[in-house]
Amino acid sequence: MQQKRSTALFIAAAISFSFGMTPSVLLNLIGAADCTVSAAEPATFLEFVRFQRDALRGNDAAPTSLDEWKSRRTEIRKKLAEAWGGFPAEDAPLNPRLLGTLPRDGYRIEKLIFQTLPDVWMTANAYVPDGPGKHAAVLCVHGHWKGAKQDPHVQARCIGLARLGFFVLTVDAFGAGERGIGKALGEYHGEMVAATLWPVGRPLSGIQVYENKRAVDYLLTRAEVDGDRLGITGASGGGNQSMYAGAFDERFKAVVPVCSVGNYRAYLGAACCMCEVVPGALQFTEEWGVLSLTAPRALMIVSATRDAFQFSVGEAKKSLAFVKPVYDLYGQPASVRQAIFESPHDYNQPMREAMYGWMTRHLKGEGDGSPIAEAAMKTEDPETLRCFPGASRPDDWMTIPKFAAREGRAVVAGIKAPASKAQWQSSAESLRRMLDENVLGGTKPRAVPKRSTSDTSPQEKITFRPETGVELTATRTVGKGTQKAGTVIVLSLEAESELTTSELAKAVHESGRRVVSLSLRATGKHAHLSDKVGRAPDHNTAEWSLFLGRPLLGQWVLDLRSAITTLEAHGYGDDNLTVIGEGPAGIVALCTAAIDDRVQHAVIVGTLASFVSDTPIENQRLGILAHGILRDAGDISHIAALVAPRKVTIIGGVDGSGTSLSDEDLKQQFEPAARVYKLSESASQFVALPMLSEKDIVRKLD
Repeated sequence: MQQKRSTALFIAAAISFSFGMTPSVLLNLIGAADCTVSAAEPATFLEFVRFQRDALRGNDAAPTSLDEWKSRRTEIRKKLAEAWGGFPAEDAPLNPRLLGTLPRDGYRIEKLIFQTLPDVWMTANAYVPDGPGKHAAVLCVHGHWKGAKQDPHVQARCIGLARLGFFVLTVDAFGAGERGIGKALGEYHGEMVAATLWPVGRPLSGIQVYENKRAVDYLLTRAEVDGDRLGITGASGGGNQSMYAGAFDERFKAVVPVCSVGNYRAYLGAACCMCEVVPGALQFTEEWGVLSLTAPRALMIVSATRDAFQFSVGEAKKSLAFVKPVYDLYGQPASVRQAIFESPHDYNQPMREAMYGWMTRHLKGEGDGSPIAEAAMKTEDPETLRCFPGASRPDDWMTIPKFAAREGRAVVAGIKAPASKAQWQSSAESLRRMLDENVLGGTKPRAVPKRSTSDTSPQEKITFRPETGVELTATRTVGKGTQKAGTVIVLSLEAESELTTSELAKAVHESGRRVVSLSLRATGKHAHLSDKVGRAPDHNTAEWSLFLGRPLLGQWVLDLRSAITTLEAHGYGDDNLTVIGEGPAGIVALCTAAIDDRVQHAVIVGTLASFVSDTPIENQRLGILAHGILRDAGDISHIAALVAPRKVTIIGGVDGSGTSLSDEDLKQQFEPAARVYKLSESASQFVALPMLSEKDIVRKLD
């Protein structure tokens, strides 16, 4: 195994600037730095993820002909659109509104809003140069600076471009700047805020691409703009936006991502914002494939020598080694460039000056692309640039969670209730297949070899491998006192695999039943260090898994199904198998039972009752919010229905805010499942109850 290329402290120092955090605080948000693994048997979850990545993309090769590239280009564009959940067939009217103007020397600043999606409004500032005629235009997208479009780092490039005669539009990304949940600046749109979008299959990265498309649509309505001369630039998360929007929207003739380009492999080991994740991207491309979509249009990648590893000069060069041959195939080798600066993570004056020269060369046809000096400037007080100063933003403003909830409710409303038992049976199997293959990435157990057993009576530990590079241990304990029939697997995503770590497992043991407990990959004793970001305890491992197209939920279901197979291989199969999932693990138990009929009884305790939430999701795991699960398989109640006619017991339940549901709300939430059980002539097999004590839960197992 090679040595780590950099330390977590170095990464924290490098990118803390853009996040507005101290390095020590940011250390809590970042996983381990890059570590190239040569071992055939990965020992940690991070090594497993990289092992999977190499299996997917290790044999990538640059195209050798233009026809070959065009074919691959078409496929990458198609897969990107699918990963982003597609785009609306019909655009909502922009309905732009000018809210104020600030006259300045040589230009004016406009405060305006326009509609990107129905009832979703984008706040923006336009920097309009003085002088007649149509101007080349640049869309400036912000990164994770707290002030968003108002931040001085964003203002500086807008002012510099406007002074050079460019029409500039800078916008607040969904959930940031003036578009947060609250009305104050400085809100972060990632972690469990953006996670509300995952179940409906509309990741924030795709929404940003679409909203930046609508920003271009707005630019084309302006009489001052020459629509044939458009560019885009941004740094950090804004550089990521620039890469994707520039690749996908061919109206951009010059694209300048700053301090953002590396490769997907480098992401696997670091924390990144939810807005940067494209689900399943590694199934069909590496980052070089996205960058190459810009060819033959002008692309300048700006890198900093002291940036985080995933944005480093060397990692960007790895992508450029594939991108440059594509530009050569078009006969445009001079249209791609990497500009390198001795700098930390930033968009500083030398970087801006390089961008000015590139935009001037490729949008105005002037100069040779060399840097253009920037005159001294004074930026505005951020408050003066706001479309809605102070607390003046309308109270009914559409936020990310509200939008996700609206989309989710529309999906649920479109799920037709089965009219008969026969109709349900004809559709249930296809829904199970959709859940297993499309949503969870395939959970059929591999041939699980017997690994080892350790009998430390009264416990027996059975070690097994669900797949290459993942090793887990199931702890099997025979119940105390009078023996009762049936094996109970108790799951918790927080606990270790030992029986003593779960009060519920101990209660099951005391009842005389056989108990199996295990911690799943990336949880408990297998947890990845520095995994937590904000409300998401498994932020990094969940994101890396999404890049692979294998959501953690699917991997956890595979682990559980493999544990059942392993028990059978050891002679411990049971026709009366119960799986209990506590909290977020309830979703794992439910999905497993829906797919695998070896589970005769699924019990979920204090579990999220719906993927639809108009607030950020609290006290849950990012890993259970599989991309598109609501869209493709239905809500949690619909997944419970797939277990019919086998038994499901719901004990307690919470909404997205973490609030316990009343008995009435719980029953209403699970009404679709109750209806299916009734149609299946097994109504008594489905029970929804308020929260109970551990001993009372055990009584419900009889």
